[in-house]
Amino acid sequence: MANLTTKYMGFELKNPIIVGSSGLTNSIDNLKLAEKNGAAAVVLKSLFEEQIKNEAAKTMTLNQDNMTYPEAQDYIQNYTRDNDVENYLKLIREAKSALSIPVFASINCVSSFEWIDFANKIEEAGADALELNVFILPSDPKKTAKENEAVYFEIVEKIKKQIKIPIALKISYYFGGLANTVLKLSWTGIGGMVLFNRFFSPDIDIDKFKVTATNVFSTPEELATSLRWVAMISERLHCDIAASTGVHDGSAVIKQLLAGAKAVQISSVLYKKGFEHIKNMLDEITEWMDKHEFKTTADFIGKMSLKEADNPAAYERVQFMKHFAGIE
Repeated sequence: MANLTTKYMGFELKNPIIVGSSGLTNSIDNLKLAEKNGAAAVVLKSLFEEQIKNEAAKTMTLNQDNMTYPEAQDYIQNYTRDNDVENYLKLIREAKSALSIPVFASINCVSSFEWIDFANKIEEAGADALELNVFILPSDPKKTAKENEAVYFEIVEKIKKQIKIPIALKISYYFGGLANTVLKLSWTGIGGMVLFNRFFSPDIDIDKFKVTATNVFSTPEELATSLRWVAMISERLHCDIAASTGVHDGSAVIKQLLAGAKAVQISSVLYKKGFEHIKNMLDEITEWMDKHEFKTTADFIGKMSLKEADNPAAYERVQFMKHFAGIE
């Protein structure tokens, strides 16, 4: 029987499948279902930086800057009422009591300001690790790429001073020099890097003249983006990689491990097929390993990375030749 265990951020996971941060990981019942169906770890639904900052400001009078955006302040206050900081800490404590698999907390952040202190409370609540979901949209023409990227390093530096539990950094591919940036981030002492996060994709309702959301869930076709980058940088980083986005079946898990990931995170497919699908994915991985006579995941992790691949140029090719596209 194939051994599916893998090591990620210092944890020995029973298999490579981690349930990623989403609305599905915001209740104990769902977390139990995830474990029951074979998940090796769970990442709790992200707590947003705005929620933490708003919690800290509850007893303070709104300053003039906050009054500039009353609609935003109202939204944050109402959102926090249902998803406040104490409830999040309670979720961590209850999850640790109910589950035997690792429980990772998650914070969605865009700055390195006063919310950083809250990391201590997450550690005290019992979280096994903290995943920082950071996305700085490079949309401000007054800011250089260097200024945008500096925020990532500031956040990691300040968080590492606060806590001792492992830290994972979940990032996007919006970098001018992605390979160079992630390499430097891996030098900061983080335990893992998650490639890549998904973010709000805008659409326009042409009749109601409103900005709406589109592509809420990932599709299997999105696997290629993370697969390319996992393969190209996995052997170069000084931390583990978890692949995310587009992983919808066991074969996608296998591909990401072959590229060099130590684990994968899944969410969208669970909305579509339920937690029971985790078992199907694990069965598919086991059958494949038996077929190719791999006894452990370590036997094939990274086997198709840029460093090990027979045709490494395939990962760096950015344009189709005519005969590849099948179009004359």
